[in-house]
Amino acid sequence: MKKIWIGCLGILLAACLGGCSKTYEQADAAAETVTEAESEVPTTAFILETEAQKETEPLERIEVDGKIRSYLTGEMTDVAQANRRPVAVMMENDKAALPQYGINRAGVVYEAPVEGEMNRFMALIEDYDDLERIGSVRSCRTYYTYFAREFDAVYVHYGQSNFAKPYLQNVDNINGLDAIGTTAFYRSSDKKAPHNAYTSADRLFQSIEKLGYRTGYDEAYEGHFQFARGDEQIVPDGEPAYKVVPGYPINNPWFEYQEEEGVYHRFQYGDRHYGDEGQIAVKNIIFQYVEWGYYATTPYLNINVHTGHEGYYFTNGRCQQITWEKDGEFGPTRYYDLDGNEITLNKGKTWICIIGADRYSKAEIYGN
Repeated sequence: MKKIWIGCLGILLAACLGGCSKTYEQADAAAETVTEAESEVPTTAFILETEAQKETEPLERIEVDGKIRSYLTGEMTDVAQANRRPVAVMMENDKAALPQYGINRAGVVYEAPVEGEMNRFMALIEDYDDLERIGSVRSCRTYYTYFAREFDAVYVHYGQSNFAKPYLQNVDNINGLDAIGTTAFYRSSDKKAPHNAYTSADRLFQSIEKLGYRTGYDEAYEGHFQFARGDEQIVPDGEPAYKVVPGYPINNPWFEYQEEEGVYHRFQYGDRHYGDEGQIAVKNIIFQYVEWGYYATTPYLNINVHTGHEGYYFTNGRCQQITWEKDGEFGPTRYYDLDGNEITLNKGKTWICIIGADRYSKAEIYGN
């Protein structure tokens, strides 16, 4: 495979942000050294859509045959599931905790570092009615509360860091260290603590009822992503991207595009990444670069999810350079092409990698 160099992403994007809805102070003098040829990177996605599809495809969330469009995937989904707030479950990724149960059902997964270079996942799931084991569930970090709030989700976690505790008041949450913990969670006998805390659909339903949380989306909620319609497929007019490596150091994950399926299969720890229902596969991947640091002299990361930065969007075996902005303190994160237009995602599952902006050079993209 041909490797595409992306180490200079920050400089290149800074030079191209003139047409975007936000400018960045970090576009320093180094950006001026980018040549005209280098800066003219094609980034606009094209859409394959017929006029008939435009006329017949239901817009927004119109019910058709008992289904409406999912806020998580853009796919037509049973009304009961698509209208119900998803759960956002913190999942562990230590080898001792594998496999993750329920992660194959997630419409959106956030992967972000915690202390010690280890990563954890937040799996946003609307299709969990029949799941008897979800997890293993681990503790909260500050930035995950914002991710959950963006989707109007009920955030599910087992404990939290001291720095995250004040932020839990900003999101409906089910905490294993609160009184509800004995209702919401159980310990399995096949793994050792702290890798054996799980929840289930029945336990989540009971906990949500006991805590008095809304079961449906807030009336003001309008969704997070902009999705393709009908049978159209978004194909970024950028470089081929058949193998995508975010550059996380411990689990060393990567994604490989499967052309016959039209999705990316996920790998980590040198092998295929399996959930309890098979290898993980997603339609969309986003690399979201962020400013980050540490809380004082502690190992706990302070990840800035509010100050917009750069990134990449991968789908259908190609990549697109993007930028992102967060809509207010609690609103959704929006992703834009380099002309300032919000990007359209293909319908299906999305995996979002949160990566420190100082680690551009760690990521790798390989063409076919």
